Amino acid sequence: MMDLSDLNAFVAVAGAGGFRDGARASGGSASGLSEAVRRLEVQLGVRLFNRTTRSVVPTEAGLSLLERLGPALSEVEAALDVVNGFRDRPAGSLRLNVPVSAARLILPDIVPGFLAAYPGIRLEVIADENFVDVLAAGCDAGIRYDERLEQDMIAVPIGPRVQRFATAASPAYLDRHGRPQHPSDLLGHSCVRGRFASGAMLPWEFERDGEVVRVDPTGPLIVRIGGATDLAVDAAIAGTGIIGLFEGWLRPYFDSGALEPVLEPWWQSFPGPFLYYPGRRLVPAPLRAFIDYIKGGKA
Repeated sequence: MMDLSDLNAFVAVAGAGGFRDGARASGGSASGLSEAVRRLEVQLGVRLFNRTTRSVVPTEAGLSLLERLGPALSEVEAALDVVNGFRDRPAGSLRLNVPVSAARLILPDIVPGFLAAYPGIRLEVIADENFVDVLAAGCDAGIRYDERLEQDMIAVPIGPRVQRFATAASPAYLDRHGRPQHPSDLLGHSCVRGRFASGAMLPWEFERDGEVVRVDPTGPLIVRIGGATDLAVDAAIAGTGIIGLFEGWLRPYFDSGALEPVLEPWWQSFPGPFLYYPGRRLVPAPLRAFIDYIKGGKA
């Protein structure tokens, strides 16, 4: 008899293409996965992976096992989840892959109440600005904006349905350099910009009375969107320049007076995010509970 955890370890390593990435996706350790795969290879009497210092690639035997094992383990998971449905309250783990903005602006209004309603569920949130395959990353669902959803995903609205891109600066900066009256004025100002992990740095887009204006301002500071966003906010408060960010992220600083809105009549609205998950598999009980909760079914 094979240990089910060893089989899961093999699938995790094969799906992620390595022991470290497999550990990151499964929540285990690279050494633990390596030992599990070694045990499995000893029991089966065949090598399942060709290992080099740069890659971990399934052998022909490994590929054959993976092809049959993946659906079988999914069936085991589904069977266990059916049993979970007989509980008074769903239990188990729920892993979400979300952008930093969602972790900051969307989930704080949802997570505490959800966990209080479902004490048997353990929630893990992975904040990541890269668009990933949630299954390959070992997650049950993700949060993203509509234009980045894949076609085979089911999407459920989560959080505010309308958000705005805001620009702001410290009052001291604006007193020194003047207050822009049109988006094109930003080209004469110091601006704090953000760059995605992909390397892209998108222009700032504004809209008023049907007129859309895109500008690509420059400035003394560029930060990685997500992990270094707070640095950009702190720099703007200190007077480094004009920052562009989610209105919800900047709102507390407007209320305190640390930042002053810039070009507010031109701020562009965009649809709020979605919780998305694969439509081709059974929805685990913890994820179903989360979906029902954000839809308003909090019983």
